[in-house]
Amino acid sequence: MEAAEMAMLMLCICAAGSLLYGRNSAIASLGLSWLTRTALMGAIVAGGTFIIIRSPFGRRSGAHFNPALTMAYFSLGRIHRWDAFSYVMSHFFGGIAGVFFAHQLFGSNLSDFPVRYVVTLPGRNGSIIAFLAEFLTSFALMEVVLLATNHRRLAQYTPVFVALVTIFYYMLSMSLSGYSVNPARSFSSALFAHIWQGIWIYFIAPGFGMLTAAVVYRKVAGMDRVFCAKVFHDFQSDCPFYCRIAELYGSAQPVDPVCPASAEPSVFNSAQQKG
Repeated sequence: MEAAEMAMLMLCICAAGSLLYGRNSAIASLGLSWLTRTALMGAIVAGGTFIIIRSPFGRRSGAHFNPALTMAYFSLGRIHRWDAFSYVMSHFFGGIAGVFFAHQLFGSNLSDFPVRYVVTLPGRNGSIIAFLAEFLTSFALMEVVLLATNHRRLAQYTPVFVALVTIFYYMLSMSLSGYSVNPARSFSSALFAHIWQGIWIYFIAPGFGMLTAAVVYRKVAGMDRVFCAKVFHDFQSDCPFYCRIAELYGSAQPVDPVCPASAEPSVFNSAQQKG
């Protein structure tokens, strides 16, 4: 499931890049400004991200589709080590598959300059600024996820928050680092483009940023305020993680490591009615 989600994300990114920046694209020929194209790119990727999180696959697997996010939750004790390993591998395989399928669809519009498989590269300000941009955006994204998913009234809106953050950061950091926040996303593009410039940034900065966010959240809120590793918990899909989400909604019963779909909707619905 995580591989399919990552493939869909890369297909979405490649499609947006080809349509907005490809030399033979009808949209690119409209002469849109850089800011307009960046905003449209962010909106398309944000919309795709929102759909993936809310999809049946996303609701079942937890909708990570990012190795850095998975490792951050592993550091918080919410994922078993073998599950974390399989998730990370799935992200890389899924990303490669997504770019491959995108190439079959868009051909030279995707592979030729200036798109080049939407590879992420440091901007004109250099590698250090790109690293800081990736670190800060990864840190902020993880904090948004942790704050929203572990708050009773905000949890159901987490996909919206992630989408809004994606649009904002695309416009903010596109010219600085290309906005990756995802090692598998950058690796997949670089593999097909054969461009490895600054790839270390996109492996280290997102992981470091999200792990730092997890440490800060744990120090401030406490380990007991991390209820589950799902980005969106709908209570209709079984949970594969060490899950305590029912406690967030006031369940007095012990919570099994796998959330039973049949027992939780009433807790969720009653909590919504109260608050």
